[in-house]
Amino acid sequence: MVIVFGALALAVLVTGNWYLWRRLFRDTTRGPGWARRAGAVLVVGGWVLAVTALVAERAGAPFWLQQVLAWPGFLWLAVAMYLLLAVLAGEAVRPLLRLFLERRAARRLADAAAGPLKAPQEPVRTLSEVPASPDAPKAPEAAQATSTPEETTGTPETAGAPEPAARDADAPAAADAPAAATATATTAADPTGTAPAAPGPTRRLFVSRVVAGAAATAAVGTVGYGTYGVLRGPKVKRVTVPLAKLPRAAHGYRIAVVSDIHLGPVLGRGFAQKVVDTINGTQPDLIAVVGDLVDGSVKDLGPAAAPLAQLKARHGSFFVTGNHEYFSGAEQWIEEVRRLGIRPLLNERTELPWFDLAGVNDLAGESEGQGPDFAKALGDRDTARTAVLLAHQPVQIHDAVDHGVDLQLSGHTHGGQLWPGNYVAALANPTVSGLERYDDTQLYVSNGAGAWGMPTRVGAQSDVTVIELASLRA
Repeated sequence: MVIVFGALALAVLVTGNWYLWRRLFRDTTRGPGWARRAGAVLVVGGWVLAVTALVAERAGAPFWLQQVLAWPGFLWLAVAMYLLLAVLAGEAVRPLLRLFLERRAARRLADAAAGPLKAPQEPVRTLSEVPASPDAPKAPEAAQATSTPEETTGTPETAGAPEPAARDADAPAAADAPAAATATATTAADPTGTAPAAPGPTRRLFVSRVVAGAAATAAVGTVGYGTYGVLRGPKVKRVTVPLAKLPRAAHGYRIAVVSDIHLGPVLGRGFAQKVVDTINGTQPDLIAVVGDLVDGSVKDLGPAAAPLAQLKARHGSFFVTGNHEYFSGAEQWIEEVRRLGIRPLLNERTELPWFDLAGVNDLAGESEGQGPDFAKALGDRDTARTAVLLAHQPVQIHDAVDHGVDLQLSGHTHGGQLWPGNYVAALANPTVSGLERYDDTQLYVSNGAGAWGMPTRVGAQSDVTVIELASLRA
């Protein structure tokens, strides 16, 4: 089954990239040449970089090599995806543009056939009908009526020779002989009388170039803006959550929720500092780091995570594992997080002044015997108190409902990260982003502060969410 699925995925990938190359390079060129070869190198080379970057990260290649491969490889994934979407959208534009050009050409032909309006012409009159000028000298009548044989045929020396006056009149024509010869040669080469122009693109080629250019501009612009949105750091989102059992004294309690920071080959220490500054700027009462902090080992990313030691909150900072921690050495990261002053909640609970705060491990920990244990974290608690649960994946909400949790805080989905990825994420998660209610339990899912793989977000702004608890007793 795995082999069949892999073969199908490979076939779809190859077909999609062949289609991309065809629309962007083959259909926009007159024939084989350097442009088509460069397009093939770009498409194939981009995917080689992307796959190599993924393998290098998973295989634990030298960190410098991961950094070299990550930027071009992961960015190509984003660009290729939006190129494909833009070219597909162009299929709807293509026939409309062609129809517009055909109608414009038909109007021009109709206008040319109608021709310019002709001025009325005077009837041609013979020489005898043209009135003589009254001032013109009159020739003798005999000269007008008859001529001598010599005047008609001319002498052998003068036969066919023009009179001096006639020679003077013909002088300009003789001077223009080279131009006349050139015009005659041009007319012989081009009977229409117009010089041959350089061949322009056909209508189909013109349409292909317009659509391909628009698709490339849209894709690169979208990825560029989405990458800038990630690198500038997360925005603060504020959400009020009313809780029935929360005491009045806790009304307005602020929990800063941050998930999916994904420190790695692309997002490093500078990005971590931006996240820490954003969180501290909200002046929270409690900080909840709900998983997927890193993509790499403590050896490689320990310095990048160091700014987390600066997190400040009245009741401290807490951490639960995400699935990527188990790809990166979860036990080492749990110890590193603890060293940075953040308390891990490993299937355990702590009692705060006005509610219980619990945390469960991520589902990925099951492969290492460290999966979530709701009974251990929540089984013996006082159900009269409000319970807030930290759990990386939204799918854990059903266990939270069964254990009487009032509010679950999660991440994992990235809000879809790249539109239309939110629709794909919705197939695997009950909630992709925001606040929803499941029976008596409310679930809040953060978009996350960073990005996985591609350092790009489209339609899912990265965030740090300040959850403000509201007491219904207030």
